[in-house]
Amino acid sequence: MKNLLTALMTKFSGSAFSTDVGGRIYYKGKVPSNPEFPYCVYSVVSAPKEKTFTEEYRDSLIQFSLFSVSAGVAEVTTMYNDLSTLFDECSLSITGSTLVWCREQNVLDVSGGDDDVITTPDGRTVEVTHWAVDYEIRTSLN
Repeated sequence: MKNLLTALMTKFSGSAFSTDVGGRIYYKGKVPSNPEFPYCVYSVVSAPKEKTFTEEYRDSLIQFSLFSVSAGVAEVTTMYNDLSTLFDECSLSITGSTLVWCREQNVLDVSGGDDDVITTPDGRTVEVTHWAVDYEIRTSLN
């Protein structure tokens, strides 16, 4: 799993998506308190192994959470489009395994709850837009 996460970070490096979020790409639980917006948090939702008679795979479901406080949806849709360009049906070099596919499974706007209205460090009250984007990454472990 470490090699997959390393490959994801390598893929982010220098990308339009990384520029969109100002390089603020965090692994689950590593987000600083009072983060600067926009930013992305990624996490492993599940990663079961699957075996056939001759091969062994790992199907990893990775979720990218996109956060923005910009008025409207232009910023978050740009982030989403650049994330999709970067990862949907991409090539990915993963040490110790071979990429079979990387494809988007779902995108969901999970904004709108009471927790989505925050006060920023500079005292502004803003609504956070939060999109969750899921990718299935299948790797061959043979």
